[in-house]
Amino acid sequence: MRGQKLYGEAKKLIPGATQLFSKRAELFLPKLWPSYYSKAKGCRVWDLDGNAYLDFSLMGVGTAVLGYARKEVDDKVIEAIKGGNLTTLNAPEEVELAKKLIEIHPWAQMVRFAKTGGEAVAIAVRIARAKRGKDIVLFCGYHGWHDWYLSANLGGEDSLREHLLEGLNPAGVPKALKGTAFPFKYNDVEALKGLVSRYRKDIACIVMEPIRSVKPTREFIDTVHEIRETLKVPLIVDEISAGFRLTVGGAHKVLGIEPDIAVFGKAMSNGYPMAAVVGKAWVMDAAQGTFISSTYWTERSGLVASLETIRLFEAWKVHEHICKVGSEIKEIWKKASEKHKIDITITGIDPIPNFAFSAENPLLWKTVFTQLMLEKGFLASTLCFASYAHRKTHLSSYRRAVEETFYEMSKKDPKDILKTDICHKTFQRLT
Repeated sequence: MRGQKLYGEAKKLIPGATQLFSKRAELFLPKLWPSYYSKAKGCRVWDLDGNAYLDFSLMGVGTAVLGYARKEVDDKVIEAIKGGNLTTLNAPEEVELAKKLIEIHPWAQMVRFAKTGGEAVAIAVRIARAKRGKDIVLFCGYHGWHDWYLSANLGGEDSLREHLLEGLNPAGVPKALKGTAFPFKYNDVEALKGLVSRYRKDIACIVMEPIRSVKPTREFIDTVHEIRETLKVPLIVDEISAGFRLTVGGAHKVLGIEPDIAVFGKAMSNGYPMAAVVGKAWVMDAAQGTFISSTYWTERSGLVASLETIRLFEAWKVHEHICKVGSEIKEIWKKASEKHKIDITITGIDPIPNFAFSAENPLLWKTVFTQLMLEKGFLASTLCFASYAHRKTHLSSYRRAVEETFYEMSKKDPKDILKTDICHKTFQRLT
């Protein structure tokens, strides 16, 4: 496998082998995962050996909501960059995209742009701290790799383990940041109230994902709103994962959450680097009092890609399609697991369905599932980002493959099927 050979070289040349933790082969199928692609189109990916796979896993880590290499978006980007992608002057699409995002979110008045989700959330936190003149951030959910977030683990405990990833080592994060970020569990009203009671005079903002695996309760939302109003602190809603999947714009629109700032990335530009910080003028204007600036935030391709992607979201009602696809995927898992008596738990919003094996060694079962699905021509794991490119024929093929895989797993001990090492769960060093 050329991909695995290249991945072996990468481990020696690139610390951690990949630029994104979520793309490590060890998280899927150690020693057997294709690792690298030569091309992609729709929901199909070709590896370096020319093998084609249907992608029913990450779909570009949630970026390819319209599908890989979507012609309408690519054509607009190619046309734009032929006229110069980054110059001394600004791209006029900055203003056009800002207007469009405010049109979609009429509660907002101002927008700043970035290129990745993590840095965009860091920008939002910086703006909030600048506005409040306070340091402490209360948060729930996963919000990236930056110092403000990882500082929650400086206390010696794995405070972030309930927020998507466990084992995140804050090595390199200044110890002076200890006590500046505190997590609370989603829907845990009492935990949030406890933190507010303890730190109320020093709170800069509240940061939360609008939704991940379960919906927010009305009590939880009302409590967050009440704290925001009482303390006059900005509420930052991290829409990097959920945004544009439940509706055009932020998931907060359908969940009844009222943010002061909403942060977007991933889905808004269909694979081109783009992120946005959208917010109310009373807090966003504080960005002018703190230095937030980067050359490549001004490049043109992400702006153009976002404008066309959002246009297609509106025209094609993409969110309705991916919600339907994700719902069908959940049903495929449910029926196949029940038929072959494999105990799984299915969670996640419909556009991002996921499941977990309830066996004694769930990572073993997950690895075997990925292995058997790969042998059938699928990039698959226990998490799937639904895409507009997933159509009925793909779902039919996926259904057959899942049923056959669960059947094989029900007839043999997974240890006897496994051809490689068990996949990783936590963040850890690679050797």
